[in-house]
Amino acid sequence: MDEETLKKARIVIVDDQQQTVLLLQRMLEQAGYTNVVTTTDSSEVLGICARTPPDLVLLDLHMPAPDGLQIMEMLKPWMEGRWFPILVLTADMTSDARRRALIAGAKDFLTKPLDATEVLLRIKNLLEVRFLHLEQRGQSLSLEQRVDERTRELTEARLEILERLAVASEYRDDDSGEHSQRIGRTAALLGRALGLPHDDVKVIRLAAPLHDIGKIGVPDSILQKPGKLTPQEFDLMRNHVNIGAFILSRSRSRILQMGERIALTHHEWWDGTGYAGGLSGEQIPIEGRIVAVADVFDALVNDRPYKSAWPIHEAVEEIVRLSGTQFDPNVVKGFQILDHQALVAPVQSPVQILPRDVGPQSPGKTENRLRYAPLVR
Repeated sequence: MDEETLKKARIVIVDDQQQTVLLLQRMLEQAGYTNVVTTTDSSEVLGICARTPPDLVLLDLHMPAPDGLQIMEMLKPWMEGRWFPILVLTADMTSDARRRALIAGAKDFLTKPLDATEVLLRIKNLLEVRFLHLEQRGQSLSLEQRVDERTRELTEARLEILERLAVASEYRDDDSGEHSQRIGRTAALLGRALGLPHDDVKVIRLAAPLHDIGKIGVPDSILQKPGKLTPQEFDLMRNHVNIGAFILSRSRSRILQMGERIALTHHEWWDGTGYAGGLSGEQIPIEGRIVAVADVFDALVNDRPYKSAWPIHEAVEEIVRLSGTQFDPNVVKGFQILDHQALVAPVQSPVQILPRDVGPQSPGKTENRLRYAPLVR
């Protein structure tokens, strides 16, 4: 520890005897200490410490109230969690007095009458420990900050990988990656509208974009086909849910575990006629039921190789019409209160998506179109 740092230490002297205060002050100044504060009024100590935290307090034990022991009790909350030296000044060196002072927080003792050499050595020793502690604490905080930064970078990298994986799954249908991110946004809003826990909403926001990761295993000739798929082609298309679930399986990540469930079940129907497992009702995980609505709505209102974009109001009518057959009625109710115009906005847009009241919708003139192409592949 360099001498310059020690000499700049803030030292507070508290003693009701003016001559003791002056003696200590003179000793310290002659030794080169430049930041010494003194008081003979013990009631001022808390205010002095609050204004500028000291590095060392020289404290007389026997003073008019509050005495040294009482002052240490008052300083305890302030000293908690930090190494703060109090050097007790006393003529009473009985074992009981020392024990009570140590319990109260004293780090060392000076016996009156004071010896200059002993005073300066004890002060120097305590200050060295004080500054070493501060240095170690600073290093610990710096290390914690670096760990936090690395953890944050790893988390950001992990989330970016998930986003890029979702973009890759949609690249042949939507090279902007907006479809997958819109699904994540809509799924999160639906989850919130349904009252899911906040953490679940955050996870579904990140997991839902992976719903079609299995399309990586589907040939371009099927994904890009403008007309109706043959039964054999449709079987290959339907297999993307199994491929997606396999890609995401066996993960310890909660996001990927939910992604696996979504990939496998987002084409299941409420009435049990969907694929790939023929699940029905609440057998279908809630995240799968949510993404089913989000996916179909987004597919309807955007161009696909096999269909043109529908007007938003017709797409909403279609979702409502399929409530109780393809979709969970409760999820549809949650969907109805969302701002549907905002759901089709670019994900990076600063549009504020707020729920709004939407009355019951009448069936649109879309039923015949569904005979020639599925709602979403």
